[in-house]
Amino acid sequence: MLPGNDARQQQAGDAVAPPKIVAFGRLGTVCRLGLATRGNTSLTCDDVLDAIERGINYLNWCGHSDGLSRAIAEASARRRELIVATQLQARTADEARREIDAQCRTMGTDYIDVVTYYYVESEDQWQAIVGPGGAAEGVEAAVTEGTVRAIGLTSHQRPLAARWAESGRLDMLMLRYNAAHRGAEQEVFPLTRRLAMPVVTYTGLRWGALMRSTPDDPAHFHPPTAPQWYRFALCQEAITTVLMAPNGRRELEENLTLLEPWQGIDAAQLAAMQDHGDRVRRHAGHFP
Repeated sequence: MLPGNDARQQQAGDAVAPPKIVAFGRLGTVCRLGLATRGNTSLTCDDVLDAIERGINYLNWCGHSDGLSRAIAEASARRRELIVATQLQARTADEARREIDAQCRTMGTDYIDVVTYYYVESEDQWQAIVGPGGAAEGVEAAVTEGTVRAIGLTSHQRPLAARWAESGRLDMLMLRYNAAHRGAEQEVFPLTRRLAMPVVTYTGLRWGALMRSTPDDPAHFHPPTAPQWYRFALCQEAITTVLMAPNGRRELEENLTLLEPWQGIDAAQLAAMQDHGDRVRRHAGHFP
Protein backbone atom coordinates (compact mmCIF):
# COMPACT_ATOMS: atom_id res chain seq x y z
CA MET A 1 0.00 0.00 0.00
CA LEU A 2 1.13 3.52 -0.67
CA PRO A 3 2.38 5.87 2.05
CA GLY A 4 0.06 8.86 1.87
CA ASN A 5 -3.53 9.79 2.58
CA ASP A 6 -4.97 6.67 0.93
CA ALA A 7 -2.72 4.42 3.00
CA ARG A 8 -4.01 5.95 6.23
CA GLN A 9 -7.45 4.60 5.33
CA GLN A 10 -6.26 0.97 5.43
CA GLN A 11 -7.96 -1.23 7.95
CA ALA A 12 -5.74 -1.95 10.95
CA GLY A 13 -3.71 -5.08 10.40
CA ASP A 14 -4.08 -4.95 6.60
CA ALA A 15 -0.41 -5.10 5.63
CA VAL A 16 -0.49 -6.05 1.96
CA ALA A 17 2.99 -6.86 0.67
CA PRO A 18 4.15 -4.51 -2.10
CA PRO A 19 5.69 -5.95 -5.28
CA LYS A 20 9.20 -7.34 -4.86
CA ILE A 21 10.23 -7.75 -8.52
CA VAL A 22 9.12 -5.19 -11.10
CA ALA A 23 9.99 -4.07 -14.62
CA PHE A 24 12.68 -1.42 -14.90
CA GLY A 25 11.62 0.22 -18.12
CA ARG A 26 13.01 -1.68 -21.11
CA LEU A 27 16.03 -2.96 -19.17
CA GLY A 28 14.37 -6.03 -17.67
CA THR A 29 13.20 -6.84 -14.17
CA VAL A 30 14.68 -5.63 -10.92
CA CYS A 31 14.48 -6.43 -7.23
CA ARG A 32 13.07 -3.26 -5.72
CA LEU A 33 15.68 -3.21 -2.97
CA GLY A 34 18.88 -1.91 -4.57
CA LEU A 35 22.44 -1.50 -3.32
CA ALA A 36 24.56 1.65 -3.53
CA THR A 37 27.99 2.76 -2.40
CA ARG A 38 28.79 6.35 -1.46
CA GLY A 39 32.58 6.50 -1.39
CA ASN A 40 32.60 6.46 2.41
CA THR A 41 31.18 2.97 2.94
CA SER A 42 33.18 -0.20 3.41
CA LEU A 43 31.50 -3.05 1.56
CA THR A 44 33.91 -5.64 0.21
CA CYS A 45 33.67 -7.40 -3.12
CA ASP A 46 32.49 -10.55 -1.31
CA ASP A 47 29.78 -8.57 0.49
CA VAL A 48 28.37 -7.32 -2.81
CA LEU A 49 28.63 -10.72 -4.49
CA ASP A 50 26.70 -12.25 -1.59
CA ALA A 51 23.97 -9.61 -1.97
CA ILE A 52 23.75 -10.49 -5.67
CA GLU A 53 23.43 -14.19 -4.83
CA ARG A 54 20.53 -13.34 -2.53
CA GLY A 55 18.63 -11.48 -5.23
CA ILE A 56 19.89 -7.87 -5.29
CA ASN A 57 20.42 -6.89 -8.92
CA TYR A 58 20.25 -3.07 -9.03
CA LEU A 59 23.72 -1.74 -8.23
CA ASN A 60 24.38 2.00 -8.03
CA TRP A 61 28.11 2.73 -8.14
CA CYS A 62 29.53 5.92 -6.63
CA GLY A 63 32.37 6.29 -9.15
CA HIS A 64 35.28 5.40 -6.87
CA SER A 65 36.96 2.00 -7.15
CA ASP A 66 35.47 -0.09 -4.33
CA GLY A 67 33.96 -3.43 -3.46
CA LEU A 68 30.94 -2.80 -5.67
CA SER A 69 32.96 -2.02 -8.80
CA ARG A 70 35.15 -5.07 -8.19
CA ALA A 71 32.08 -7.26 -7.69
CA ILE A 72 30.64 -6.12 -11.02
CA ALA A 73 33.91 -7.10 -12.70
CA GLU A 74 33.91 -10.49 -10.98
CA ALA A 75 30.23 -11.16 -11.72
CA SER A 76 30.80 -11.06 -15.48
CA ALA A 77 29.03 -14.39 -15.98
CA ARG A 78 25.89 -12.86 -14.43
CA ARG A 79 26.31 -9.39 -15.93
CA ARG A 80 23.09 -9.62 -17.97
CA GLU A 81 21.12 -10.21 -14.76
CA LEU A 82 22.37 -6.94 -13.23
CA ILE A 83 21.25 -3.37 -13.73
CA VAL A 84 24.34 -1.27 -13.13
CA ALA A 85 23.87 2.47 -12.65
CA THR A 86 26.53 5.18 -12.45
CA GLN A 87 26.48 8.88 -11.69
CA LEU A 88 27.91 11.16 -14.39
CA GLN A 89 29.74 14.28 -13.24
CA ALA A 90 30.55 15.49 -16.78
CA ARG A 91 28.72 18.43 -18.28
CA THR A 92 30.21 18.43 -21.80
CA ALA A 93 30.04 15.80 -24.54
CA ASP A 94 33.78 15.11 -24.58
CA GLU A 95 33.97 14.84 -20.80
CA ALA A 96 30.97 12.50 -20.81
CA ARG A 97 32.54 10.09 -23.27
CA ARG A 98 35.80 10.01 -21.31
CA GLU A 99 33.99 9.48 -18.02
CA ILE A 100 31.82 6.67 -19.38
CA ASP A 101 34.86 4.94 -20.88
CA ALA A 102 36.69 5.20 -17.56
CA GLN A 103 33.70 3.82 -15.65
CA CYS A 104 33.48 0.82 -17.99
CA ARG A 105 37.19 0.11 -17.56
CA THR A 106 37.02 0.31 -13.77
CA MET A 107 34.01 -2.01 -13.57
CA GLY A 108 35.32 -4.40 -16.23
CA THR A 109 32.15 -4.12 -18.31
CA ASP A 110 31.40 -3.29 -21.93
CA TYR A 111 28.30 -1.29 -21.10
CA ILE A 112 26.47 0.60 -18.36
CA ASP A 113 22.74 0.06 -17.90
CA VAL A 114 21.89 3.51 -16.52
CA VAL A 115 24.03 6.65 -16.71
CA THR A 116 22.54 9.35 -14.51
CA TYR A 117 23.32 13.05 -14.81
CA TYR A 118 24.48 13.72 -11.28
CA TYR A 119 22.74 16.33 -9.13
CA VAL A 120 21.20 18.63 -11.69
CA GLU A 121 19.81 21.40 -9.49
CA SER A 122 18.85 24.28 -11.81
CA GLU A 123 17.40 24.99 -15.22
CA ASP A 124 20.74 26.47 -16.29
CA GLN A 125 22.50 23.21 -15.46
CA TRP A 126 19.93 21.24 -17.41
CA GLN A 127 20.24 23.51 -20.42
CA ALA A 128 24.03 23.14 -20.33
CA ILE A 129 23.62 19.35 -20.42
CA VAL A 130 21.12 19.24 -23.31
CA GLY A 131 22.50 22.23 -25.23
CA PRO A 132 25.05 22.16 -28.05
CA GLY A 133 28.21 20.34 -26.93
CA GLY A 134 26.57 19.33 -23.65
CA ALA A 135 26.90 15.98 -21.89
CA ALA A 136 23.69 14.73 -23.51
CA GLU A 137 25.44 14.62 -26.88
CA GLY A 138 28.05 12.24 -25.55
CA VAL A 139 25.65 10.12 -23.50
CA GLU A 140 23.07 9.82 -26.27
CA ALA A 141 25.82 8.82 -28.72
CA ALA A 142 26.86 6.12 -26.25
CA VAL A 143 23.25 4.88 -26.19
CA THR A 144 23.25 4.63 -29.97
CA GLU A 145 26.49 2.66 -29.85
CA GLY A 146 25.24 0.35 -27.08
CA THR A 147 27.71 1.46 -24.39
CA VAL A 148 24.84 2.95 -22.36
CA ARG A 149 21.36 1.43 -22.23
CA ALA A 150 19.36 4.15 -20.47
CA ILE A 151 19.72 7.75 -19.28
CA GLY A 152 18.66 9.11 -15.91
CA LEU A 153 18.91 12.24 -13.81
CA THR A 154 19.56 12.78 -10.10
CA SER A 155 18.15 15.90 -8.46
CA HIS A 156 16.77 17.32 -5.23
CA GLN A 157 14.58 19.73 -7.23
CA ARG A 158 11.42 17.70 -7.65
CA PRO A 159 9.28 20.09 -9.74
CA LEU A 160 12.20 20.70 -12.11
CA ALA A 161 12.97 16.99 -12.33
CA ALA A 162 9.33 16.31 -13.20
CA ARG A 163 9.49 18.90 -15.98
CA TRP A 164 12.72 17.45 -17.36
CA ALA A 165 11.19 13.95 -17.27
CA GLU A 166 8.74 15.12 -19.93
CA SER A 167 11.53 16.27 -22.25
CA GLY A 168 11.95 12.88 -23.92
CA ARG A 169 15.66 12.95 -23.05
CA LEU A 170 15.39 10.80 -19.90
CA ASP A 171 14.46 7.19 -19.13
CA MET A 172 14.39 7.41 -15.31
CA LEU A 173 14.62 9.73 -12.33
CA MET A 174 16.62 9.36 -9.13
CA LEU A 175 15.20 11.33 -6.18
CA ARG A 176 15.29 11.62 -2.41
CA TYR A 177 12.39 9.95 -0.63
CA ASN A 178 11.82 9.04 3.01
CA ALA A 179 9.25 9.59 5.73
CA ALA A 180 10.55 13.12 6.34
CA HIS A 181 10.67 14.00 2.62
CA ARG A 182 7.45 12.84 0.97
CA GLY A 183 6.90 15.67 -1.49
CA ALA A 184 7.52 13.39 -4.48
CA GLU A 185 4.14 11.78 -3.77
CA GLN A 186 2.44 14.92 -5.13
CA GLU A 187 5.13 16.52 -7.29
CA VAL A 188 6.67 13.60 -9.18
CA PHE A 189 4.96 10.23 -8.80
CA PRO A 190 1.72 11.11 -10.65
CA LEU A 191 3.83 12.11 -13.67
CA THR A 192 6.20 9.14 -13.59
CA ARG A 193 3.23 6.79 -13.29
CA ARG A 194 1.70 8.36 -16.41
CA LEU A 195 4.98 8.09 -18.28
CA ALA A 196 5.67 4.58 -16.92
CA MET A 197 9.10 5.98 -15.96
CA PRO A 198 11.21 4.16 -13.36
CA VAL A 199 12.02 6.06 -10.16
CA VAL A 200 14.98 5.21 -7.93
CA THR A 201 15.11 6.75 -4.46
CA TYR A 202 17.93 7.35 -2.00
CA THR A 203 18.43 8.76 1.52
CA GLY A 204 15.81 6.39 2.90
CA LEU A 205 17.09 6.93 6.44
CA ARG A 206 17.36 10.72 6.19
CA TRP A 207 21.07 10.39 7.10
CA GLY A 208 20.14 8.33 10.15
CA ALA A 209 17.85 10.93 11.71
CA LEU A 210 14.76 8.74 11.28
CA MET A 211 16.33 6.15 13.59
CA ARG A 212 16.78 8.69 16.39
CA SER A 213 14.30 10.11 18.88
CA THR A 214 12.96 13.67 18.81
CA PRO A 215 11.77 15.87 21.71
CA ASP A 216 8.17 15.45 20.54
CA ASP A 217 8.06 11.66 20.45
CA PRO A 218 5.07 10.15 22.26
CA ALA A 219 5.67 8.12 25.37
CA HIS A 220 7.09 4.65 24.79
CA PHE A 221 7.82 5.36 21.11
CA HIS A 222 10.90 3.62 19.77
CA PRO A 223 12.19 4.85 16.38
CA PRO A 224 12.10 2.14 13.72
CA THR A 225 15.27 0.46 12.50
CA ALA A 226 16.95 0.90 9.11
CA PRO A 227 15.17 -2.09 7.50
CA GLN A 228 11.82 -0.76 8.66
CA TRP A 229 12.50 2.61 7.04
CA TYR A 230 13.52 0.96 3.79
CA ARG A 231 10.29 -1.07 3.96
CA PHE A 232 8.40 2.21 4.39
CA ALA A 233 9.77 3.42 1.03
CA LEU A 234 9.26 0.02 -0.61
CA CYS A 235 5.57 0.23 0.26
CA GLN A 236 5.36 3.27 -2.03
CA GLU A 237 4.63 1.41 -5.24
CA ALA A 238 5.40 4.44 -7.41
CA ILE A 239 9.06 3.79 -6.54
CA THR A 240 10.79 1.23 -8.72
CA THR A 241 13.94 0.77 -6.65
CA VAL A 242 14.84 1.86 -3.11
CA LEU A 243 18.59 2.18 -2.58
CA MET A 244 20.27 1.09 0.61
CA ALA A 245 23.88 2.16 1.26
CA PRO A 246 25.09 0.05 4.19
CA ASN A 247 28.47 0.68 5.76
CA GLY A 248 29.95 -2.78 6.18
CA ARG A 249 28.72 -6.35 6.37
CA ARG A 250 26.73 -5.98 9.59
CA GLU A 251 24.53 -3.23 8.18
CA LEU A 252 24.20 -5.09 4.88
CA GLU A 253 23.04 -8.26 6.64
CA GLU A 254 20.52 -6.27 8.67
CA ASN A 255 19.08 -4.70 5.52
CA LEU A 256 18.94 -7.99 3.63
CA THR A 257 16.49 -9.31 6.22
CA LEU A 258 13.93 -7.36 4.18
CA LEU A 259 14.11 -9.97 1.44
CA GLU A 260 12.64 -12.80 3.54
CA PRO A 261 9.90 -12.40 4.48
CA TRP A 262 9.01 -9.65 2.02
CA GLN A 263 6.08 -7.85 3.61
CA GLY A 264 4.15 -4.63 3.94
CA ILE A 265 3.29 -2.24 6.76
CA ASP A 266 -0.11 -2.08 8.40
CA ALA A 267 -2.05 1.15 8.72
CA ALA A 268 -1.17 1.83 12.36
CA GLN A 269 2.55 1.32 11.77
CA LEU A 270 2.44 3.42 8.64
CA ALA A 271 0.74 6.32 10.39
CA ALA A 272 3.25 6.17 13.26
CA MET A 273 6.17 6.22 10.81
CA GLN A 274 4.73 9.15 8.88
CA ASP A 275 4.23 11.04 12.14
CA HIS A 276 7.83 10.38 13.17
CA GLY A 277 8.97 11.55 9.76
CA ASP A 278 7.10 14.81 10.35
CA ARG A 279 8.76 15.22 13.75
CA VAL A 280 12.20 14.56 12.28
CA ARG A 281 11.53 17.13 9.60
CA ARG A 282 10.74 19.71 12.26
CA HIS A 283 13.71 18.95 14.52
CA ALA A 284 16.53 17.70 12.30
CA GLY A 285 16.56 20.62 9.88
CA HIS A 286 14.39 21.52 6.93
CA PHE A 287 15.06 20.18 3.45
CA PRO A 288 12.63 20.38 0.53
